[in-house]
Amino acid sequence: TGLEVRCVAVAYAGFPTVEWTVWFKNTGAADSPLLEEIQALDVEWRRRGNEEFVLHHHVGSDASGNDYGVRQTVLRSGATHRLGGVRGRPTGGDWSYFNLEWGGRGTIVAVGWPGQWAADFACDAGRGLRLRAGQERTRFRLLPGEEVRTPLMVLQFWEGDWIRGQNVWRRWMLAHSVPRPGGRLPAPMLLASSSRQYDEMIRANETNQVMFIDRYREERIGLDYWWMDAGWYVHHGGGWPRVGTWLVDSNRFPRGLRAVSDHAHRLGMKTLVWFEPERVTPGTWLAENHPDWILGGARGGLLNLGNNAAREWFVEHVDRLLTEQGIDLYRQDFNMDPLDLWRAADAPEREGISEMRHVQGYLAYWDELRRRHPNMLIDTCASGGRRNDLETLRRAVPLWRSDYAYEATGHQCMTYGISLWVPYHGTGTVATRNAPYYGSGPSPVEPYAFWSNVTPSLGLGIDVRERGLDYAALRRLIALWRQVAPNYFGDFYPLTPWTRDGTVWMAWQFDRPEAGEGMVQVFRRPDSFYEAARFPLRGLEAAASYRVVDIERGEETRCTGAQLLESGLAVTISERPGARVLTYRRA
Repeated sequence: TGLEVRCVAVAYAGFPTVEWTVWFKNTGAADSPLLEEIQALDVEWRRRGNEEFVLHHHVGSDASGNDYGVRQTVLRSGATHRLGGVRGRPTGGDWSYFNLEWGGRGTIVAVGWPGQWAADFACDAGRGLRLRAGQERTRFRLLPGEEVRTPLMVLQFWEGDWIRGQNVWRRWMLAHSVPRPGGRLPAPMLLASSSRQYDEMIRANETNQVMFIDRYREERIGLDYWWMDAGWYVHHGGGWPRVGTWLVDSNRFPRGLRAVSDHAHRLGMKTLVWFEPERVTPGTWLAENHPDWILGGARGGLLNLGNNAAREWFVEHVDRLLTEQGIDLYRQDFNMDPLDLWRAADAPEREGISEMRHVQGYLAYWDELRRRHPNMLIDTCASGGRRNDLETLRRAVPLWRSDYAYEATGHQCMTYGISLWVPYHGTGTVATRNAPYYGSGPSPVEPYAFWSNVTPSLGLGIDVRERGLDYAALRRLIALWRQVAPNYFGDFYPLTPWTRDGTVWMAWQFDRPEAGEGMVQVFRRPDSFYEAARFPLRGLEAAASYRVVDIERGEETRCTGAQLLESGLAVTISERPGARVLTYRRA
């Protein structure tokens, strides 16, 4: 029939990891035979004795305090379980990475698909388990010359401790999957924006953007990036700005965003700018001039990146904006659910094709931007963290991991959950109890709020027009964060269970064994009546001596590795709520 099936596989030297992508191409002169229920992975495992299959998995992001929440499901004989995306966004429902454990061994599985995926677990009446995973729905014939792909599948095998398996995964991510613009891993970075003060950028203009940048400089807070979010473009009427006319609003920015970028560059910082190319609203340039490019037509909908003309036009348009406006970091958002539009566009016996072609076009769009701007980092956002699949995270980093912002307990839990899988991520912090502050004296900066929200990439949302803020305290906290931030690239060990319970403590450890150092972050929640706890650490050398420092108080102790591994690190927190950050270094 001329149907060509091609599997591109990679086995990684130095890691127990393999990946593959399967491609289908019709090289014949007629439509292909009907292809349906294609599974990128179809595998069976068998347990021994009284072992049980235990599935370690997570919820994705739906803008709640449960985002990246840790889950554990025991799969007994006869059990079934299903994981998957929601309405076309891959991590808006379940997290598209999971770890299946049985009898001191297991396999990590990642489904790399920026669309609708599903994974089905089925245990037989004995000791077997079958896992099938891939694009949720496929039933199509390929046209002559047409080629499509299935999801990227990654398997990593481990023995012993499932947390050790997660750290091998983190190391593999850093070595082979985290983007490296300019050939380097992204460094920890401090960003700031005025989004909370000017309705994203709906009410922003050149004057107030420059003013905010200058205020940060005046308060000696050294920013790496100035962040310009939604609303910098032509709006087409009142209310929330419509997207689909990607032109700088010259009424508010008469010299373009270039004036803001140039000002930031003169002060030693770069700029980040928000785009949302796939969502098109009615009345905008794309909807009126190219309804044929939009799934939904002139009424608005999804810019079809599977349409070569649409994708090529947008590459040229965004490339020109990045160059002309002096933009250093490209941020892409995705605030819509595409699945119904994909499926409505599929003709009979073409189910799944619109989704496949859009996914291929989306990845090709980013790959071309990266080819033209090899030193540029891309930030991925989809209403927060709803498109953090592996294919996306090979090209971008999630600097805004959830639209659930700032709340301390929720973000402690997010850091715990996402750090098992993604070494580089970000969120924002306000670090204050009251904003704006109208009391006497300096507005307090709360260390508990600050440390609950810190990540490898940290965004500030404070109102620098408020001159009464305790900027000295904020500068000190930022300096401490920069001091410990390299530890985020180490191994990650949870030291307590994952929970949102306000009566308990939460703690974790980042360890860099090659450097002989790391850090421990500990949080006493608001309703906990305990003032002290001990946390046995992981990954240390029992015979070595370690210097342990409470970085805010400067208190230092000496412990052997055996003491820290067996008796544990003793931590006292008298404040409620309260936080401690302790570093350790091998003597």
